[in-house]
Amino acid sequence: MSRQHQADNTPKVEHVIEDAENRMTHAVEHLKHDLNGFRTGRANPAILEKIMVDYYGTPTPLNQVANISVPEARQLLIQPYDRNMITPIEKSIQRSDLGVNPQSDGQVIRINLPALTEERRKDLVKQVHKRVEEGRVAVRNVRRDAMDHLKQMQKNKTISEDDLKRYEHQVDKVTHKYVELCDKAQTSKEQELMEI
Repeated sequence: MSRQHQADNTPKVEHVIEDAENRMTHAVEHLKHDLNGFRTGRANPAILEKIMVDYYGTPTPLNQVANISVPEARQLLIQPYDRNMITPIEKSIQRSDLGVNPQSDGQVIRINLPALTEERRKDLVKQVHKRVEEGRVAVRNVRRDAMDHLKQMQKNKTISEDDLKRYEHQVDKVTHKYVELCDKAQTSKEQELMEI
């Protein structure tokens, strides 16, 4: 294969690896975002991200109709931009699966988060394990897809067998890096959950 022919295909191969890395980055970011939604012993506004509020007939994310802050380690404070939203926000939180009881003084809503029981912590750790494994699977699926592209390029004679091995090694290194990021996210979230 001439150097010119090989040079023409290099950007295509680099694109496959770059695309794989971008997709793995998105998978890990999505995993971290999901893990933020798990309630730990500390108050975190992310646990309210999935709460939708009836905003004058339109389902709207809670964080778009109110300011959410953490005044104390186990308390969330919700200040609606429109006071008429107090009742719809309270109802949405009560309907959610958070298992918390919002308290309103007519101006703001406070959510006091009880300490997690040992049983609840263990249950949450299991859920975290499951979610992290889904993240790892997403990363490995991207790897498989990239490997398939590379094998097809070698089959079409656009890269040599030696190139294929070299590029497969690159994809494996990238995959290992992102699987490790999933593992770190899991360790971090488990430590948060087990903190008393």
